[in-house]
Amino acid sequence: MDKAPLSDSNRRVEDTARASGLTIEIEISATATRTAEEAAAVRGCSVAQIVKSLIFRGKESGEAVLLLVSGANRVDEALVAHAVGEALMRPDAQFVREVTGYAIGGIPPFGHRNRIKAFIDIDLLRFDLVYAAAGTPNSTFAIPPDDLRRASEATPIAMN
Repeated sequence: MDKAPLSDSNRRVEDTARASGLTIEIEISATATRTAEEAAAVRGCSVAQIVKSLIFRGKESGEAVLLLVSGANRVDEALVAHAVGEALMRPDAQFVREVTGYAIGGIPPFGHRNRIKAFIDIDLLRFDLVYAAAGTPNSTFAIPPDDLRRASEATPIAMN
């Protein structure tokens, strides 16, 4: 990990954390952390400790839904749709950037351009620390999962 200067995207994440009463340390990697496997290798943790910030779109409402998923899990869309209250569909990259302000591969769990209804994988809550993207495809930060849940205002649900 490097102490490279933070990008504007990184700063938005850091500022949002601070506004939530949290102090995070964003680490910039020389290699990509776009996937859970890449991020786990860089952070030296299990894939299950990586937070995948996935944007879906409500099929009826058209509204964005943020799923904070353990890197070891695949989303059971039918199960999650039941908890969310409507069927979900996968949006295109343009929609994701419009609602979050970030490109796929670096979406953080908070600090988005728009308020997004969020849900957190209950499997993440069993760890002392989890690692999330910090706004770019090569930056991450560590956070206790309960702090992550509070800062993202996420409802805990089973994802698989």
